[in-house]
Formats: sequence, C-alpha cells, structure tokens
Amino acid sequence: MSHSISSPTSLNRRTLLMGSMGLLTGAAAFRFPTPAIAQSVPLKVGLMLPYSGTFAKLGKFIDDGMRLYVEQNGGSLGGRRIEFVQVDDESKPESATDNMNRLVGREKVDVVVGTVHSGVAMAMVKVARDTNTMLIIPNAGVNEATGPLCAPNIFRTSFSNWQVCHPMGKVMFDAGHRNVATITWRYAAGTQMIDAFKEGFTKAGGKIADDLALPFPEVEFQALIARIATLKPDAMFAFFAGGGAVKFVKDYAAAGLNKSIPLYGAGFLTDGTIQAQGADAAGIKTTLHYADDLDLPANKRFLEAFKAKTGNDGDIYAVQGYDAGALLKSGLEAVKGDWSARAAVVEAMRGAKFDSPRGPVSFNKANNPVQNVYLREVRNGRNEMISIAGTAVDDPARGCRVQA
Repeated sequence: MSHSISSPTSLNRRTLLMGSMGLLTGAAAFRFPTPAIAQSVPLKVGLMLPYSGTFAKLGKFIDDGMRLYVEQNGGSLGGRRIEFVQVDDESKPESATDNMNRLVGREKVDVVVGTVHSGVAMAMVKVARDTNTMLIIPNAGVNEATGPLCAPNIFRTSFSNWQVCHPMGKVMFDAGHRNVATITWRYAAGTQMIDAFKEGFTKAGGKIADDLALPFPEVEFQALIARIATLKPDAMFAFFAGGGAVKFVKDYAAAGLNKSIPLYGAGFLTDGTIQAQGADAAGIKTTLHYADDLDLPANKRFLEAFKAKTGNDGDIYAVQGYDAGALLKSGLEAVKGDWSARAAVVEAMRGAKFDSPRGPVSFNKANNPVQNVYLREVRNGRNEMISIAGTAVDDPARGCRVQA
C-alpha cells in the first residue's frame, strides 16, 4: 500500500504510542498491550528517493527492491503491515530539509528510507538526528552518516564512500599502475570516493598525476578529456553514476582513450548504466559490494524474482532497497511489530546478519554494513566478478562516538 506525499493523512498512531510511552515511564510495572495495538495499524515507511532527474532510475530500482521484499513477506514485516509514502527528492539538497520535515512532521512516517544523492542524505541525517526518526539509507555513501554524524537511529544498507573505493587502490597498484589520474563530480560523494581510492593507492606506493572535477551534475567532459589525453597517466580512476556515467564512458571511448589509458572506477560507473553505455563500457574494471553474476543462491533467487516483478534485471540499487526491507524486518520481528520499543528495535537491527544477494551482511558499531567488495569487469554486457577485492570490509567509522 502506498500514497504520494500530497495525500491527506488521518490522526497518526505515533501520537497515541508516545502518550502510552509517557504513562509507561511513570508506571513501569504496568504495560499496555502495545504489540496488539501496533499490529492493527500499518507501519508508515517514507520513501524519499529521486524519481526524476539524473538518478531517477537508481531511485526507482531502490523502490522496486524494497517493495519486492515486503511483497515476498505478504505485505507485512514482523507482523506489521507496511504502508509506503513516497516523495521525489529530485536529487536537490536545497529541498531536502523541507521534504524530510514533511514526511516526519505532516505525514508522521515511522521510518524514512532514502536516498541516493549524498548532499540530500546529509540534510536527511540532520533531521533524523533532530527528531529521533529512524532513517535507513539505501544508497548514499557519504562517510559522515556513519562517521561523525552516526546515531543509533541511522542505519545504512548500502556502503560508505570509503568502503567501496579504498580496496581499488591496491588493486590498481598490483596491476602495475604507478601514475594515475582521477575524475569525478565536485560534490560530497565524488570527493570522498576519490579520497578513499587515493588513500589506498598512495599507501601501496602509487602517485596521483592530477585530480580532475566538474560541478554536479554537469556532463560537458570534453575539456577534461583533453586534459587526460595530455597527461597520459597509466590509468584513470573515475566516479560518476546514472546519466553522467553513461555520458562520460561514451565520451571517453569516442576520444579513443579507452584504447590507451585503462579506465577503472567505483562500481556506480557501470552499475545500472551498461545497457546505455553499450560496447563503450567493455573492459572497464570497478570495485563494488555486488557483481551481476555472483554465484550465490540468494542472488539467483533475487534476480529471478526482481525480473518477474519488474521486467528489469536487478542491480546493486535494487539489492540495497531489498536489504532495507530485510533490515527493517529484523527490527520488527524482535519486538513483534511494536515499533514503540525503539531500544529493542535498534539493538536487533544492529545485530542483524543475513544472506543478502550481495553475500553475507552484518553491521558495525556505526550501523554501516560489513560486507565483501568485489573487483568486476564489464564483459558480455554485465559486471562480472573477477575476484574479491576485500573480504568483510569494515568502514573505519572515523569520528563516530555514539555507540548506544
């Protein structure tokens, strides 16, 4: 069940539950039968994702993945019926606070799932911290969310920007590359992914020839591609996603650089974009916490079910949405659907371990996934696994001090 953010809402049960909690505080020996009450009303899940713009396809696949998980569980998680309220964040940080406040304040959602763009996610994190609203991030890898701004009510089912790019530094050095240039958009995700790669690459002994960047979401790459041709580095490391990734890969190939300067990147360079990139993507190597051909029973089941539901081939975005459902189920099952038992919900979610389509997933002290990072190469129109670049990679959660 779902409705858009503009739909009217009735008096929400959170008010009732909060009132019950206040009475419980004053009379600890007495407890209302809140699980039974809770199960009679749906848990409202706000989906704050990009449904238009550069990242529209990514947002749609996250949405489809989470809805698939809920449908596979009969429309309920932990005995609690799920109702969706969705809002298009358009990947616009300037609108993010208002959108988040409308979900939390007007729609009275119990949990928010979002988003893709790291700048938007930062605003969402601030509102979640200020209001103690449960937030599950199904994509944005901005390090701060599970770093300095970590909180018990903020979880991620995706990755940190550091986590998926740091292993590539050693991979490229071991491949014989010593002098490498980087290119990305100039915004939080781009900067952090490039920095993580550089940390791994320079630690291994490599040198950075130049860092190239342009403002998000610009896609006029010609001047920077000319710069790459002049630099002649051993290889390039890039981060782009969505429509920008399609344009960059095609422009890079059109300039002939793919024949002389191998292109590497964060997995988003080719994830969800290969069909549009076509033959120009062949041979690109990336690191990510998923590969299309992972030979895992959970992945095979997921891909079959996602294809049957949507007609599309599943990808990492769909997996991250799917796992947001799995994480939410872990919390709800532990309290038999009683969302007001928040401490127990958080404890169960932090202790969650499940076999994701991406492989084994658990969570660290900052509520960030601990997971494998794979080296993939574009072959036969897919991101096929070459090897595991890092096993059970755990983000260092630098600056995270909230543990309770």
